[in-house]
Amino acid sequence: MPRISISALLLAALFAVNPVLAATQALDRIVAIVDEDVILESELAAAIDGVRRQYQGREIQLPPEDVLSKQVLERLTLLRLQIQRAEAGGIQVTDTEIDQAVARVAASNSLTIAQLRQAVETDGFNFSEFRKSMREELLVQKLRTRVVESRVEISESEIERLLAGDTLKRGEVHLRHIMVQLPDAATPEQVATGAEKIAGIRQLIEDGKMEFSAAAIRYSDSPQALEGGDLGWRRFDQIPAAFADLVAGMEKGAVTQPVRTASGFHLLQVADVRKDSHIMVTEYHVRHIVTRVDDLNTHEDARVKIFEAKRRIDAGESFENVARAVSEDKNTANLGGDLGWIPIDAYGPFYAQPLSQMSVGGITEPLRSDQSWHMLQLVEVREADRTEDFLRQQATESLRERKAEEVYEQFLRQVRGEAYVETRLDPNGNSAG
Repeated sequence: MPRISISALLLAALFAVNPVLAATQALDRIVAIVDEDVILESELAAAIDGVRRQYQGREIQLPPEDVLSKQVLERLTLLRLQIQRAEAGGIQVTDTEIDQAVARVAASNSLTIAQLRQAVETDGFNFSEFRKSMREELLVQKLRTRVVESRVEISESEIERLLAGDTLKRGEVHLRHIMVQLPDAATPEQVATGAEKIAGIRQLIEDGKMEFSAAAIRYSDSPQALEGGDLGWRRFDQIPAAFADLVAGMEKGAVTQPVRTASGFHLLQVADVRKDSHIMVTEYHVRHIVTRVDDLNTHEDARVKIFEAKRRIDAGESFENVARAVSEDKNTANLGGDLGWIPIDAYGPFYAQPLSQMSVGGITEPLRSDQSWHMLQLVEVREADRTEDFLRQQATESLRERKAEEVYEQFLRQVRGEAYVETRLDPNGNSAG
C-alpha cells in the first residue's frame, strides 16, 4: 500500500496522537505546558518519528536532533493553541464534515475509504485517531476563515492599482525559502553571526554539497523549514517587494544573494517558472425557451406548452418570436430568450451537455428538468480573450490571500505571545524532567 499524502498540519496532529508510538514510552514526561494543556514526551516523540518517516531514506537532510525537537515542539504548540482558540470560540466540526474530509483525502490518494483505512492502520495508526486529527485540522481551517473574514477587506482602488502594474502579467514562480532569524533589536554581533551563517548556507548550496531543500530543513528558521522551505507557486504580486525584483528574470534552480529584512536574513530559490499566457475561452451565444411547473401548471401542462413552441418553430416561425410569446423565463422572454454570450458551464451540465453536441443554428429537442421544460438554440460560437477578466479575478484573490496570510500570521504571533507556554527541553532537545 503506498504511503498516503496528507497535509503537514494533519501529519503533525496524527503523529502526535499515535497510540502505538506513544505506548512505547517508558515514562511520559511533560515537555511543554500550553496554557491549561500539556504536550507529553510521547506526543513529541511520536511527531518526531512521523517527520523521520516522511524523510525515510533521506535522513541526512534532517537537522540535528536538538533542532528537530524544538521545531516539532513549536509546531505542536501552535497547533494546540489554535485548537484551544477554535473551541473557546464555539467553532464546531460535525461528523458529516469529517466524513467529507476523509473522503477527500482518500480521493486525492486514489483510494477508497476502505483502502485509506487499511493504509492508515498499516502505518500503525488507529483510524478513529485519524478522524480525530481530521477534526483538529478542520477546526484550524475554520478558525483561520473566521479570523481572516472578519479582518480582511479588499477595495476596488486596491484592485485597480494592482492591475495597473505588470506584476500580474509576469507569470508565476515556484519558490523555496531559507531564513536565518534575528531577534528584535539584534546586536551588531548577532547581525554579523546571522550574515556569516546565511552566507555559509548559500556557499554549501552553490558548491553542490547540499540541495536547497535539504539546507532549509537543516538550517532554516522559517515555518516551512520541515517542508524543505517550499513556498509553492506564487504570482509576483504575492511575493514581498523585498524579494519580487530579485527573483524576476531568474532561471530555474537559481538562488538569490542573501537578503536582510527586519526578521532576519533570507535566501530564495526559483524551483520552477510558469510564463503568463492569454486566457482564451469558448463562448456560446444561446437563446432558450422555458415552460415551468408550478401550483397552476403540471409537468404535463409544461410539456404541452414546450412541444407547441417546437411545432411553431418547425413550421417556420423564428425561435426569437416564439420565445417572446411562450417562454416563462421573465428575465429573457422579452429578449427573445437571449442569454447572451456564455461559457459552456454557465448553467451547469443540463445545458452544457447538449450545447457541446450542437452545431451553430441548431435547436434542441425539448429537455425536461425537475421543475421545467427547456429548448435551446445555438446562435453562434466564438473564442473570447478573457485575460483581463482572469487578471481581475487573480488580483482580487491575490490581495485577499496576501492580507489573509499577514492577518493570520499576526493573529498567531498574538496568540503565541499571550499564551502561557513553558517548554521543558534541555539545550540538547531532551526532556528536562
